[in-house]
Parts: sequence; structure tokens; C-alpha cells
Amino acid sequence: MNVFRGKVVFFVLLSIGLSSRAQSSESYRKLLTPQVRSGKLAPPEHLADYVKDGKLSISLDEAVRLALENNSSIRIQETQVESQKFALLGAYQPFDPLLQANANVNRYSTPGSSALQGVGQSGSTALNSLTQLGQIGYSQMFKTGTNINGTVSSTKSSTNSSFNFFNPYFSSTLNFQFTQPLLRNAGVFANTAPLVIARRTLLQSRASFVAQVNDAIFQVVTQYWAVVQARGSLQVEQESLSLAEASYQRDKRALELGALPPLDIYRSQSEVAARRLQAIQGQYTLKQTEDNLRLTIGANQDSSIHALSLELTEKPEPQEVVDSTNMDDALKGALAGRPEIDAANYALANDETSIRLAHNHLLPSLSLAGFYQSTGLGGNQFDLNTGALISQGGFGSSFSQLSGFGFPGYGASLTLNLPIKNRGAEANLGTALVSRSRDLYSARQTREEITLEVNNAVQQLEEAKLTLEAGKIAYDLAQKSLAAEQRKYELGAETNFFVLDAQSKLAQADLDLLQTQVNYQIARAAVDHATGSLLNPYHIQIKEIAP
Repeated sequence: MNVFRGKVVFFVLLSIGLSSRAQSSESYRKLLTPQVRSGKLAPPEHLADYVKDGKLSISLDEAVRLALENNSSIRIQETQVESQKFALLGAYQPFDPLLQANANVNRYSTPGSSALQGVGQSGSTALNSLTQLGQIGYSQMFKTGTNINGTVSSTKSSTNSSFNFFNPYFSSTLNFQFTQPLLRNAGVFANTAPLVIARRTLLQSRASFVAQVNDAIFQVVTQYWAVVQARGSLQVEQESLSLAEASYQRDKRALELGALPPLDIYRSQSEVAARRLQAIQGQYTLKQTEDNLRLTIGANQDSSIHALSLELTEKPEPQEVVDSTNMDDALKGALAGRPEIDAANYALANDETSIRLAHNHLLPSLSLAGFYQSTGLGGNQFDLNTGALISQGGFGSSFSQLSGFGFPGYGASLTLNLPIKNRGAEANLGTALVSRSRDLYSARQTREEITLEVNNAVQQLEEAKLTLEAGKIAYDLAQKSLAAEQRKYELGAETNFFVLDAQSKLAQADLDLLQTQVNYQIARAAVDHATGSLLNPYHIQIKEIAP
């Protein structure tokens, strides 16, 4: 009995050991994040940390971090990676071991109809039988395609028939079976290809998510500087309005003193009205750009934060102007660093695996199967002539015979399935080839688009540098021109028309300078975005996925 138990334990340990080779570090508990498990949305993070003097005061770096922590769109995109994690876990399903247990009881009573039933010759007698079955089975498929199945079963049967010399009797069976494909689905590749594809799809999903984060950061940068520009524009327009109102007050006083013709006052009034209109429009433009930034950083998720005014601490003036960017180096960095390239490569690698797997499915199905079993019988043994009990036995005696393997059974078989046509496999192969062709074109298109984006970004940065210097010069000259016209007007050499015109030109030059400063800031970010390095300035790292 102990020998048999040792063999059964060895079989179970061997199966578990082989099974572990088909598993991986992925598990439901490890993959399920607390946020997904909770079923509730977390409140916005760290927004309250930037509330100062009743305002939400943030720098560009802080705006980027708030967006990555709280933006709903980014979180939705992140769930695509989470879904692919569980898709990978599901790809292990064919290798999951299965333990089955079965127990049933059957009792039958039939009227006696034959002396061979061993219940006598009376018509009122009945043949009674009671059968109790217990069975435990273990099945497992391995990466090589090998299927094993082991069962241990025991049946207890009792009857009132006088012809059974074991009553009740116990019949036990130990059975091992295996099936090994030799052509189709044979070997590690054919059975682990879905795992390989699922893992690459997960990595592809992560690469796509990195690309989406790259886009999201650039969106935050653009929106941040849009608010800075709108606020600066409003300030310029309000200052211009103040200058126009001051000129109007001087003209009004001159009109009262008779030093200005009555018709000339309308020029000042119309200029004040036009600049007030620009200031009103600037106020609503600023509100719209601030609302866009609030949405992106998640400020709308907290009603108390949403009501606060925004205070952006970054200044549009560049601290330093970068040297010229080498186009070849930028393009080389983009093709090496853009996550879209990695995603395209993972898709092509999956296509190659699918094509190879489809070729495997075109092979004939040839499999080798075998089994080995041992049986044992035990119970109370009677002498059929005298009815005397010869020996007592039971469940233990039937299992003791199993351990000795005195009643073995074994066999093997080869099965060949040779399809005359295999259109399903051919269709899968054709689909895989078409998918590879499509992904080849997509990869080429991705490289072309990245090349164009890098060219445009580098050229945009060079243009922004030149216009930035020109804007500074234009603003300086506009200031000097206004001062000169103001002096001439005070000396009576020119009318107020030239002063108002110089004020308008100064305001426009100020707006143009602000525009060039913002364009330069955005152009620098555009180069980083195009080369795939926009995460670096903000020290952002996305967690790697273990292979």
C-alpha cells in the first residue's frame, strides 16, 4: 500500500513540475491593479498641493504631471494595456492543469427471470445490485503538445446474486494515458505561438500607449503656452486700451479749450471703441484656453479647484536659445526612439509568427497515443458450493493489487488524419500573408510620416529662432517710434492720428513678439515630440513590461 502511495505521489509531483514549465510569472493577482479591482475612480491627485492664495499656481512641468495623473483620456488609453495583460494571461489557458473528481451511486432492482441470475427460481424474487464509484483524474497539456491523463478509480459493488464469489467486491483501476502530435501542432513553437503573439501584442499596446503619452504631453505644452499667450495678449490689449483712453481724454480736453476741431474727436473715440472690443474678445479667448487646460489637467474633477483662477508661472521669454538642430541626427534619433516604430515592428514580428503557425496547420495530423493501467480486485470471498466465507477483504486489498501491477494493461496507437483539402488552414495562411503585407505598408507609412514630422519640426524651430530675433527688433523700434510721435504731437508738429497709429503698431509688435516667443517654446517641444524624447525633459518613465 505504501509503495502504491509513493508512486501516486511521484506521478502528481511530476505532473505539477511539468505543468509549472508551461506557466509563467503572470497571474491574475499580479496583473490586477488596485484601481481596476476597486471599481471606483480615484479622486484627482495633487491638485490641492498647487493652490496658493486662492489660485491654482502651476508651472509647465507641474501641468504635465497633473495631466498624466488625472487626465481621463490618458487613463482610458492605459486600460488598453491592462486589457492586453489579461489577454496574455488567457493565452495560457490550454496549459492549465485540470483535476477532476467523480462520485456516483446506483441501485437497481430487477425481477428474477433466469436461474443464471443467482436469486432462485421464484417469480417473486428480485435481483438487487448496488454500485458505488469514486474517481479522481488529472489532465495536462505541455508546451511540446503532449497531453497526459491519469485516473485512479475504485468501484464497490454488492448484489444478492449467489454466483458472485466476491460480495461486496471492490474493483480499482490506475490508468495513465498520453497523446503526442508528431506533425501538426508538434513541438514547442506550434503550441506556444499564441503566447508569443499575445506577449508581443502586449508590448505593442505598451508602445502605442507611450506614443499616446508623448502626444498628450505635447498637447499639455501647447495648451499651457496658449494660455500664456492669451493672457499676454489680453494684457497688451488692455494697455493699448489705456493708451487710447488717455489720448481720448487729452483730445477731449483740447476740444473743450478750443484747440481741437470738433470732428477730430471721433478718431480718438473710434480707436477706444475698437480697442475695447479687442480687449473683450481677448477676455473670452483667455477663458476658453484656460478651460481647455483645466480639462486636460483634471481640474474639472474637483468643483472647488475648478472655480479657482489659473496662475501660470512660466514666462514666454526663452531662458536660452538652442543651437541649430542637425536634421540627420534628429531623424536618426526619431527612427530609433519613436514608440510607433516599436509598435510597427511588434506587429510585423507577430505576422511572421502567424505565417509560420499557419504553415504548421497545413501539415497532416499524425499523433502517437499510449496507455498503461493496473487493476485490482478485493472484497469478501465466499465458497460458492458451501457459501462459507473464505477471506475478508475490501478497498485496501483491491488497492494493494494495484501497487504490485500484477494485472497490467498497455497499448499504443498511431493516428493519421490526411485532409484531402484544408481550406480553413489555407485561408488562415492567406490572411496572415495579407496582414504582413498591410503591416509592411503601415510600417513604411509610419516612417514616412515621422520623417516629415521631424523635417517640419526642425524647420519650424529654425523659423521660430529667426522670427524671435526679428520680433525683438520690431518691438524695440515700435517703442521708439511711439515715443517720437508722442514728442512730435506734444510739440504740435503732428496730429493725434500719428500717435494713435504708433500705439496700434506698438501693440501689434508686442503681440507679434509674444507670438514668436510662444512659437519658439512650442517649436522646441515639437522637436522633442517628433524625435520621441518629449518624456525626458519632464523625467517621465513608463513602467516596463517583464518579458
